[in-house]
Amino acid sequence: MAYSDQLEHKKSSVAQLLKKLTRNAKKACPADVTLPDWISNAKQIGGLSCKLEGILESPVIDGYRNKCEFSVGHSLAGKKTVGFMLGNFREGVTAVEEPVDCPNVSAMSCKYAMIFQDFLQLSCLPAWNRVDNSGFWRQFTVREGRSPAQAVVAQDTQTQISEVMIIIQVCSTGVDEVLMKDEFAKLSKTLVQGAATCSPPLPLTTIVVQDHVGISNVAPADCPLIPLLAPEVDQSEEGAVDKTRIHDHISNLRFSLSPTAFFQVNTLAAERLYTLAGDWANLNSDTLLFDVCCGTGTIGLTLAHRVGMVVGIEMNESAVVDAQRNALINGIKNCRFVCGKAEDVMGSLLTEYLGSPQQHIAASESNSEVNGTGKKEDIVGGAENNGKSTESLTEKNDSSEINEDLDDGVSKELEGGHEQCNEAVRNQNSEEASSLVNEESIDAKAADCSEHTKTREEGSSISKNDVLAATACQFKNFVAIVDPPRAGLHPTVIKVLRTHPRIRRLVYISCNPDTLVANAIELCTPSTEHREKNKGHRGWRNMSSAGLARQRTKSMPNSEPFVPKRAMAVDLFPHTSHCEMVMLFER
Repeated sequence: MAYSDQLEHKKSSVAQLLKKLTRNAKKACPADVTLPDWISNAKQIGGLSCKLEGILESPVIDGYRNKCEFSVGHSLAGKKTVGFMLGNFREGVTAVEEPVDCPNVSAMSCKYAMIFQDFLQLSCLPAWNRVDNSGFWRQFTVREGRSPAQAVVAQDTQTQISEVMIIIQVCSTGVDEVLMKDEFAKLSKTLVQGAATCSPPLPLTTIVVQDHVGISNVAPADCPLIPLLAPEVDQSEEGAVDKTRIHDHISNLRFSLSPTAFFQVNTLAAERLYTLAGDWANLNSDTLLFDVCCGTGTIGLTLAHRVGMVVGIEMNESAVVDAQRNALINGIKNCRFVCGKAEDVMGSLLTEYLGSPQQHIAASESNSEVNGTGKKEDIVGGAENNGKSTESLTEKNDSSEINEDLDDGVSKELEGGHEQCNEAVRNQNSEEASSLVNEESIDAKAADCSEHTKTREEGSSISKNDVLAATACQFKNFVAIVDPPRAGLHPTVIKVLRTHPRIRRLVYISCNPDTLVANAIELCTPSTEHREKNKGHRGWRNMSSAGLARQRTKSMPNSEPFVPKRAMAVDLFPHTSHCEMVMLFER
């Protein structure tokens, strides 16, 4: 299908979802409440819940994926093969064929897949058999990274790649350890020689083995990782390298990627996506940005120079460590990353920084007194950003004063402002950080931060109202950007965002527009004083996500609803049916 036709199809799909939001919000609206204007006026724009501003196309159409996961198995002819399954396993399809005519897969990944496939023909260990869940070699992943000078729009993506990580997933059950190590040594040598003999030679930074004994190829976060020594072409032991990371760049920031770290597979399109989200969020130096489901910190870090402070929330501990590391590498100090499920920590964090509605009045009065005396105590710290680089905020008081009032429900935190973390980059210019920071030192500092939990000062006389007053002085604009997984936001997170009056703007980035619609129903449907308690719905398992959302609106606390303002489709995945969607909500 021509790319223009792909874009039109995806744009049309998003338009249908916006109509679905209008219909479902109208159904969910309580009978004694007047329909919101955005529902009443939807007919004027074809039933859409808000204006659809088109589709943001990918700057690279072919070979754009920086991460390709190849299955290992047997072809229809019985040959050990590295590629993709021909169909759904649930339908009895187990055959794997080579990645031919796959325009979204990079040429470099395909070359490495063929090098590995040739190795398999000589290996004494078997390929994975999905029928009886047996075998050794089961998956082959290629991750690619680009340098900033090469991160430009170009269709010849292979020339842009400067670093490559190879991840081989195996199942060691019943395999002799000596034999396994011997096979790994042979594999390492084969990959290095194969990369060197290609024309032009292929970059190879690191080789990692993932030992996974489960049935599905989806390995748990704590699955053992074994780094292999990748000798240089001269095969000398002195030339061996032992790395477990590669780097990619977004918006001139350098991101360190561990083997299992999440990173958008279309780097250049992701850069456009994050810029769009920042523009719609209306960011400025008075903004406190909540980056919900922040992953490795890509969104918050790329927007850090446009705000006063970023608070990132992520449940995956290794991703938070990566986010902390990336902040240190780039000399960014106005970011704080919290490890925990958003539904567990979001309420506490909003209370910590914004206070409860009852505390706003007291904070406002305290703020007035401060302004009247001409004195202002900087509890949070300042962030002065020049136009070219991302300057930083040292949260020396944040760690000891604001965190003192953090609710006990927050169990784990990784704080970007600790002195021990900032020490690694305190004296470095942010433009030089990516090339000068010693990464071993960064590893140690990030590890120290991951071990550090809440810091409390005994006998502090600073009250919650003082904290709120100081926060009000420092930040005038409170914005949330959410980028949840395919399942969408947890109902508790939606309720917290919906019921806190100081969150006036919300940018929702969705990889699954269907769940965005469900979440938007809860965010935007008016509520009343007379809310229903959750009741057991006998057929809830058969309900659609929108139907479940309509049911949950009945128990939503009375609060000001958000209004959908604008939406845009973003094509991060050319040659597939998948499409990202960005939506702005205000109130």
